[in-house]
Amino acid sequence: MANSQLQEVKDILREKKFGKLFSGDTENTYIQFFRYLFVGGLATVVDWGVSFLLFKYVFQEHYAVAANSISFVAGLIVNYVISTFWIFRNSKVESKLMEFLGFAAIGLVGLLMTIGITKLFEIWLADKTSLFQILAKIVSTAAAFFWNFFARKILLFSKKEA
Repeated sequence: MANSQLQEVKDILREKKFGKLFSGDTENTYIQFFRYLFVGGLATVVDWGVSFLLFKYVFQEHYAVAANSISFVAGLIVNYVISTFWIFRNSKVESKLMEFLGFAAIGLVGLLMTIGITKLFEIWLADKTSLFQILAKIVSTAAAFFWNFFARKILLFSKKEA
């Protein structure tokens, strides 16, 4: 199956039908991952922007964990809305509420990763640089990105078995 999915992407690129990468329903994991880069990118902009504003202006460069936690939730909402319209059309879950709760639960694991990584960077670097917060965001964003895509793809949005 992975070979046929990869072949589909190669055919799209060879035939220069790039629109297929951006539109239409697909179960192709490579295409979904490609699209998730954009969705994750936008969610990351929201996450980082909210985190920066909270950390810098609301919390006066304190409470990095709180700033990152709140901002992560904002990114989660953006990610869910766009993902369910553009990337993952076939849910294993019949109820939209349960689908969102599953999506959020997976995001919660990502949030716990974010909190843990942020706290580790704070312990390790806070007395050396105030940049510990942004360094923690870079590392935790990458870790959460891969976790979120693959966990959501496998647990919530893989094609239903007939």
